[in-house]
Amino acid sequence: MASKGAGMAFSRKSYGLTSDAEKSRVTGIVHEKLLDDYLHRIFSSTDRAPTAATSRKLLNFQNLPEHLDQLLHVDEEAEEEEESQGQVEGRLGPSTVVLDHTGGFEGLLLVDDDLLGVIGHSNFGTIRSTTCVYKGKWVYEVLISSQGLMQIGWCTINCRFNQEEGVGDTHNSYAYDGNRVRKWNVTTTNYGKAWAAGDIVSCLIDLDEGTLSFCLNGVSLGTAFENLSRGLGMAYFPAISLSFKESVAFNFGSRPLRYPVVGYRPLQDPPSADLVRAQELLGCFQAVLSVELDPVQGRLVEKESSEWQLQGQPTVLLTLAHIFHRFAPLLRKVYLVEAVLMSFLLGVVEADTPAQAQSVVHQVLDLLWLFMEDYEVQDCLKQLMMSLLRLYRFSPIVPDLALQIRYLRLTIAILSHEKSRKFLLSHVLFDVLRSVVFFYIKSPLRVEEAGLQELIPTTWWPRRSSREGKESKEVKDETSEERLRRRAYERGCQRLKKRIEVVEELQVQILKLLLNNQDDNGGEASRYIFLTKFRKFLQENASSRGNMPMLCPPEYMVCFLHRLISALRYYWDEYKASNPRATFSEEAYIPPQVFYNGKVDYFDLQRLGGLLSHLRKTLKDDLASKANILIDPLELQAATMDDLDEDEEPAPAAAQRPMQALAMGGALPLPRPSWLSSPTLGRANRFLSTAAVSLMTPRRPLSTSEKVKVRTLSAEQRTREDIEGSQWNEGLLVGRPPEEPEQPLTENSLLEVLDGAIMMYNLSVHQQLGKMVGVSDDVNEYAMALRDTEDKLRRCPKRRKDILAELTKSQKVFSEKLDHLSRRLAWVHATVYSQEKMQDIYWLLRVCLRTIEHGDRTGPLFAFMPEFYLSVAINSYSALKNYFGPVHSMEELPGYEETLTRLAAILAKHFADTRIVGTDIRDSLMQALASYVCYPNSLRAVERIPEEQRIAMVRSLLAPYEQRPWAQTNWILVRLWRGCGFGYRYTRLPHLLKTKPEDANLPSLQKPCPSTLLQQHMADLLREGPDVAPSFLNSVLNQLNWAFSEFIGMIQEIQQAAERLERNFVDSRQLKVCATCFDLSVSLLRVLEMTITLVPEIFLDWAQPTSEMLLRRLAQLLNQVLNRVTAERNLFDRVVTLRLPGLESVDHYPILVAVTGILVRLLVHGPASGTERATSVLLADPCFQLRSICYLLGQPEPPTPGTALPAPDQKRFSLQSYTDYISVEELAQVEQMLAHLTSASAQAAAASLPTSEEDLCPICYAHPISAVFQPCGHKSCKACINQHLMNNKDCFFCKATIVSVEDWDKAASASATSSAA
Repeated sequence: MASKGAGMAFSRKSYGLTSDAEKSRVTGIVHEKLLDDYLHRIFSSTDRAPTAATSRKLLNFQNLPEHLDQLLHVDEEAEEEEESQGQVEGRLGPSTVVLDHTGGFEGLLLVDDDLLGVIGHSNFGTIRSTTCVYKGKWVYEVLISSQGLMQIGWCTINCRFNQEEGVGDTHNSYAYDGNRVRKWNVTTTNYGKAWAAGDIVSCLIDLDEGTLSFCLNGVSLGTAFENLSRGLGMAYFPAISLSFKESVAFNFGSRPLRYPVVGYRPLQDPPSADLVRAQELLGCFQAVLSVELDPVQGRLVEKESSEWQLQGQPTVLLTLAHIFHRFAPLLRKVYLVEAVLMSFLLGVVEADTPAQAQSVVHQVLDLLWLFMEDYEVQDCLKQLMMSLLRLYRFSPIVPDLALQIRYLRLTIAILSHEKSRKFLLSHVLFDVLRSVVFFYIKSPLRVEEAGLQELIPTTWWPRRSSREGKESKEVKDETSEERLRRRAYERGCQRLKKRIEVVEELQVQILKLLLNNQDDNGGEASRYIFLTKFRKFLQENASSRGNMPMLCPPEYMVCFLHRLISALRYYWDEYKASNPRATFSEEAYIPPQVFYNGKVDYFDLQRLGGLLSHLRKTLKDDLASKANILIDPLELQAATMDDLDEDEEPAPAAAQRPMQALAMGGALPLPRPSWLSSPTLGRANRFLSTAAVSLMTPRRPLSTSEKVKVRTLSAEQRTREDIEGSQWNEGLLVGRPPEEPEQPLTENSLLEVLDGAIMMYNLSVHQQLGKMVGVSDDVNEYAMALRDTEDKLRRCPKRRKDILAELTKSQKVFSEKLDHLSRRLAWVHATVYSQEKMQDIYWLLRVCLRTIEHGDRTGPLFAFMPEFYLSVAINSYSALKNYFGPVHSMEELPGYEETLTRLAAILAKHFADTRIVGTDIRDSLMQALASYVCYPNSLRAVERIPEEQRIAMVRSLLAPYEQRPWAQTNWILVRLWRGCGFGYRYTRLPHLLKTKPEDANLPSLQKPCPSTLLQQHMADLLREGPDVAPSFLNSVLNQLNWAFSEFIGMIQEIQQAAERLERNFVDSRQLKVCATCFDLSVSLLRVLEMTITLVPEIFLDWAQPTSEMLLRRLAQLLNQVLNRVTAERNLFDRVVTLRLPGLESVDHYPILVAVTGILVRLLVHGPASGTERATSVLLADPCFQLRSICYLLGQPEPPTPGTALPAPDQKRFSLQSYTDYISVEELAQVEQMLAHLTSASAQAAAASLPTSEEDLCPICYAHPISAVFQPCGHKSCKACINQHLMNNKDCFFCKATIVSVEDWDKAASASATSSAA
């Protein structure tokens, strides 16, 4: 809507404000008496009694300036005092108080342009102000932007600070630290309350009494220090020391103090004379808005401000011109804007309904734009929004959130004014202010002050976390008392949620105003200005990741994202209502051409196929054939030059930015942070380097054979037509592939907003969602501690009163902490994890899934998609599954099973997609698939995808393990098997439960959920061809050999370190790698067990050429593992006995049951012929020891054949001790296997003949020579040469190339030699 004053032909310059002859003719429009009444009504002083009409001087426009001068006259003494503020008694320094960035600092600090905001950029930087005090009572305020380590207070000029000692750590310096809740003056003691981001600290010094105190949000914390040093040379400067990345803003009096203290004076005096004038002029202005002239009746009509209209009456216009002639210069001053104009507008918002308040604010803004110069209005609006944002950011949380609602209502009223909104969008909201603050609802650190005790009088907490992935032991039988408490708590949570929803709805209204695209009467619509600013906002946060001062805080991003989604879906569905061919927001996705036509800039974010410049060169033919797009040759040439120079260090982007004031240990300037100039508001400068590729707009329709040539435009150069398109131009959607439908989804601009929302989630929202779960975890920990304490109280003897007292004290502490945390958790659930927020994240997940599916259909052009789309799909599902429970369940969401299946299809197809080259995203896909097959619901989703996709997935999993991340692949296969293997049904490591059964914090595993369907696919593929199984199994055996060897080497180093006499510590990283190698060995053994179970013929059918070799390699590795783990008092035993933190998973049980499962499958379950072959190969291995098999049943020596097994030794390991995890049938199979091996071993020992050393294989010295190499004639056993030839074709001895291997028999060779002789 255009502003009401925009169409008027009046301007401030058209009024003659000096007295001239023509002015009398102007006043003749109304009766002289009526004019006099009107002017006296408007320009009567607010502090004087009204003058009688008979005694007052007749007013007209000729003598009005003189009357105004008298009205605005300020006592000369007050004016002189204001002009000589620097000479105030008790104060030394400039009248304008700022931070001393020239010499009064220590360390590295980033100081804002106004020299009032500061960010720590070193370990513990210190800075003081330019002004000091030595007498009287003084106060200044500090706005806390981050709640980290800071010491705020006063110091003298002689205090010397460094990177370790700051304000309060030296004599004559005093500080308050709300992070540690202490006060500092060389020594430290407890003092005050904890502060939070958004609090205001008032620092008061009374040099008459020699005391120093502090206030937090206007509440006194009491006297902190007494007996301050005073006298000659003793003057105190405001000062602060703050650690890295902490930020604050000072108010020495340049703005009205939020919490003034009676009797204390701000260091910078307010502009008293100008303040009086501004208040008088505001009163005159308000009088104009409450009175109307009725020339017909010749009288004044009292009106409500909301009903007043500017009707073009010259008398009213001239009156306003006189007012603004004096008012306009005052409205450019920060103090007066906040103290006068802001107070007036807030009063309007409080007194009237939202519609009435908006009408009055529109009238005021219309008049500002009409009667003030543009630069004056712009300065005024800029200061107004800065003050408004500061008030919103630093307002305390009250029960009804009235303060936040009031400031947001005023913001909406201002932004509803079209001309003001466009100016603020173009020059202020994203350029000067941290406008995202308007969409944030800060979490109260102190629930008492936020009134949560009244809203939620009854607290409750769940007995046990039931988040998926953790074992739930929540008590099902809830007592009646607990049920009543829970319901009362839930009612309190609903009350809180409703109040928060009021604020959230106002925030959504702000974004709806910014996304308005119908206000293009006076220039570009608001939405397109917003898009340009929003894209730059994303660019700064994407390119500055890891540099925290430049980033939008994640907690702000979370709120901004949810409000943006609400506004976006509103406009999306509104467009659908007027365009039936469009889609509802529920079916939204990003068309794939957005990723390759260059219309949207993705900065330096990685694409699935690699760098954009590389993709444009390698896929230019596909772009031409599928999308009719030609890349400008100049861009290709520029991309080539970029590739040549990519190894050179680029010039810092910050060097292109304007410099800001810097406080540093030297005079070197640093660039200002692009995001955070003022710790409370935002920044004054931005890095402007966004580029977008635009279409040369064709004037006629394109035929299918014609190609579109694109060139690059900056974001500022894009017009509405470049985004939305025109009759022959698809705008943002140019280059539509044939797979995409022709009908529009929605307005193109909304697609770009949606794309930005998905990018926001990837930048920091997901990280913050995970971080906020910590509150719920704290509740669970304290609840567990409280239950333990209550159990101890019940068991404690009554005679031990000392113990009872301590336990009662602990119980009270835990209960109070839980009361606090449960109320804070209610706030977190309402603002972060509510049902509506969950649906927003779910909607983003579905958008990403549809986008990936449509992109996949474009073939090679899929490589242009940014990686973050896959990342958001994976992470948003993880957030829905893990972060929103137990209050809300993902299973309650509409289309839950379909969404799971679609995500499963994407993971199954793309985890091995050759179009995806980034190692990080490939690892993420692999890990997501591994997590997916852990849980029954998601595993069933994998089983629901089309059969050809399932088979392709399993085929990729069975590819050889070399040259790829085989560990993740192996985890996936293991999880398909868990629950089917020998003793492989546990959810917690059995050996830990035996040693620490009461420890509820032991690592837990998801309940087994094997997939027989996918196992069958695996079996079919292993039988499919002659090369599939051997290549896969050889790679598994190679990795098992490597992993177990690495594990043994590491435990040797750990044992050596533990045996040293001097005190030492084993590196935690080494312990982690050691445990990982052990877990890998176990998982590889389980994959072998699964393979033998599903397709035993791969090892036992010696008609297949590789079966014997695979069986011999398997037997060799199994014997190696058994010997290392079961040897008496060996290295493995000693390391397990140490019970080192980090090695909890290392024990006999996991690895021995895996080996046992393989042996049982080979020796018990197999066919008779296969059992015989497996037995002969196992016994023929020189490392075989029957004692290792006996160890499994706790027997030190093999039993005599035909006798029953004795009872196992209780002090020894035995599978019989784990009857909760190993069934009776499985134990019987182990006993059967031991009996079989005992008998076969005895028979083999009796039948074996002594062999000459000359006849043994010279490689292994375990088997007789049985093969000869051609053409060199060297010999070995078949097992050794077959294993050697798997990886190398050269002779083991002479390096000649082996052409063939022939059987060799000594007797036959000897007879052939003698016959030849």
